[in-house]
Amino acid sequence: MVARIAPLHLTLGLTVCALLAGALAAAQEPPATVGAAGPVYNIEIIVFQDTATLGGAENWSAEAGAGTHSIVAGDESTSGSGQVGHFVAMLPASVWQLTELENRLRASGSYVPVAHAAWSQTASSWGTRAGFALPRLGINVPGLSGTVFLERGQFLHLGLSLTYAMPSPPPDLGAAPDTPFTLNQSRRVHFYERNYFDHPAFGVIALVTPSQGARAPGR
Repeated sequence: MVARIAPLHLTLGLTVCALLAGALAAAQEPPATVGAAGPVYNIEIIVFQDTATLGGAENWSAEAGAGTHSIVAGDESTSGSGQVGHFVAMLPASVWQLTELENRLRASGSYVPVAHAAWSQTASSWGTRAGFALPRLGINVPGLSGTVFLERGQFLHLGLSLTYAMPSPPPDLGAAPDTPFTLNQSRRVHFYERNYFDHPAFGVIALVTPSQGARAPGR
C-alpha cells in the first residue's frame, strides 16, 4: 500500500468493510490436502472497480511505475532455490463462496465486479514472489494484468501484483482513460477470513481455504 494515496481510499475501504460485515470469523487452520508439492489450498478472488471515489487527483503515471518484483510460477530459472507453487485446478462456480458478496457489490451501485475466479494450488516458499499470471487463473479482462502469489513461511501470505488500465476511471481521481493503476500488496491470511486489498480505483477481495475439509459455500 502506498501511503500517499491513503486519504483517497479511506471512503472506499470503509464502505467495502461494511459490505464485509457479515464475513465469517477466522477459524483455526485445519490440515490441508498434502500432495507431492506440499499442502493444497483453494483461493477465490473478486476484482472490482470503484465508480465514485472521493478525493483529489494523483500522479498516477508515477504510481504505475512503483511495484514489487514478481515472477511467474514455473519459471525455474528465476525462482532460485525456493519452492515454487504448483497450479492444481480451476474450481467451478458451484463451489465459490464469494458469490453472494459479488452480488452485494454489484447491487451497491458504487462498485462494478470485473473478475471472479477460484482455483487450487500449492504455496511457494516465502520471499520468492512466485505467482500465477491472471490468464492462467481464468481471468481475461481487457487492461487487467499481473500475478497472484501464495507464499508459505512461518505463516501463510497471499500477495497481489496487479495493474489495471481501465477505460473509465473514477472521475474524482483525475486520471485519463486507460491510465494504469497499480496494486501491490501482500499480507498474512487465515483460513475462511475474507481479505480486502484496497486501492482508490479498484480493489480485490480474497478468500483462502484448505482444499481438504473446506466449508460448503455460504457457510
